Amino acid sequence: MPKGYISIGSNIDKDKNIPGSLQALKQLFGELTVSSIYESEPVGFSGDTFYNLVVGFDSDLEVREVARQLRQIELDNGRTRDCQKFSSRTLDLDLILYSDLIVNDGRLQIPRDEIERYAFVLEPLAEIAPTLKHPVTDKSYAELWEKFDKTDLKQKRVTPDWAR
Repeated sequence: MPKGYISIGSNIDKDKNIPGSLQALKQLFGELTVSSIYESEPVGFSGDTFYNLVVGFDSDLEVREVARQLRQIELDNGRTRDCQKFSSRTLDLDLILYSDLIVNDGRLQIPRDEIERYAFVLEPLAEIAPTLKHPVTDKSYAELWEKFDKTDLKQKRVTPDWAR
């Protein structure tokens, strides 16, 4: 059964939207592997801090169906499709990996390039899947995180009340 990983982020009503998304993902996929929660500064714009995390799941759904389900969970949590890439958002669910698939088809890109570009994706992924290898670079996520430039890192692990 394929193993997938989803990057989750929110900076609007994040104490409601992140737990809501986790509940919806549990209903869809069953047991999840959940990283720590990271509070991070917005990238590319000014705004409230984000909560970011990565979850792993097992599913036999086709990859496009998983992506469709994630879009529906976003919409159910108040996400609108007219927001810009670098802007505040209620909920962002990105399928970043699905087994060892490599897909670049319009809006569906797997593995997502954000894995190697953003600490808020790579650090939680390396936390829960350190030995898993990137399907293109063949480097483990622990190795990618170790070599990541942390000079201007603006994130930290947090434990919101709802996660205690």
